[in-house]
Amino acid sequence: MATDAEGAHHLKNLLQHNAETLLARWVELAAEPVRGRLTAAEVEGDLRELLQALLPVAGGGSADLDQEHNGELRALLAELSRNRARQGFSSTETASSVFALKRAVFELTEQNEDPAVFRELLRFSELVDALGLWTFETYAATREEIITEQSEQLLELTTPVVKLWEGILAVPLVGTLDSTRTQVVMEKLLEALVATGSEHAIIDITGVLAVDTQVAQHLLKTVVAARLMGAECTISGIRPQIAQTIVALGIEFGDITTKATLADALRHALRRDGVEVVRHERAV
Repeated sequence: MATDAEGAHHLKNLLQHNAETLLARWVELAAEPVRGRLTAAEVEGDLRELLQALLPVAGGGSADLDQEHNGELRALLAELSRNRARQGFSSTETASSVFALKRAVFELTEQNEDPAVFRELLRFSELVDALGLWTFETYAATREEIITEQSEQLLELTTPVVKLWEGILAVPLVGTLDSTRTQVVMEKLLEALVATGSEHAIIDITGVLAVDTQVAQHLLKTVVAARLMGAECTISGIRPQIAQTIVALGIEFGDITTKATLADALRHALRRDGVEVVRHERAV
C-alpha cells in the first residue's frame, strides 16, 4: 500500500502534470459568477499565480494558513480579495472563485482509484476550504476599510470651508453633528485660518437638524479652537425652533456672537473690519 508521502507525491504529480487543464477548468468555473464584469483572461490572470503557489503543497499541505510556508498563498489571496472588494464584487462571488478549485480538482481525479490519492485529496479539500475562509475574512476587512474611507471622504465633502470675503471664512453645516464630524470641522477650519490668515469665521448651522447639549458643546469647542488661532467666530442659522430648544436646555453660548442668518453674520463680520454694506437705489 502506498504511504501518505507517496500519495501526496502522486497527487501533486497528477495536478502538476495537468496544470493547464486544471487551470482552464478552474477559470471556467470561477468566471461564471462574475460573467460580464470580468473577462476570462482577467480571471485567469488572478488564478494562474495562485495555482502555481498552491501546487507545491497539493496533497500534503497543512490547512493552517498561519504557517510560514503558506505565506505566499496568504499574500496572493489577500491581493485577490482586496481587488475584488474594491471592484464591487460580493463576498460570495469572491470566495466562490477559490472554492471552484475543489470541483476542478475532483473532476480531474474522479477516475483515479488510488486510495492514497483519495486520502490526500480530502486533505487538499480542507486546505482549499481554509483558503476560501481566509479570502472571505480578508474581503470583509477590506470592505470595512472602504466604508471607513468613504465615510471620511463624505465628511470632507459635507464640511466645506468657504471664503466669503477677504479675511472672512464660513463653514456651512448640514445634517447631524457628532464628535467625529466636529473634529473634521475643527481641523479644516483651523487649517483654512492658517492658510488664508483670516480673522473671522462663521459657523452656519442652518442645515443642522437639531441642537442638543452635545451639539452645543461641539460648537463651543470649535469656537474656542478658532479663537486660539486669533479668529473671532460667529454662529449663524439659529432658527426660532433651534433657539427655543437652546433656551429650554439652558445652553449658554456666553460671549459668542450669534446671528439668525448667514447674511447677518457676514454683515457683522464686515462691520468689524470697517466695511459698511450700503444698499443703492437702482436707477430707473
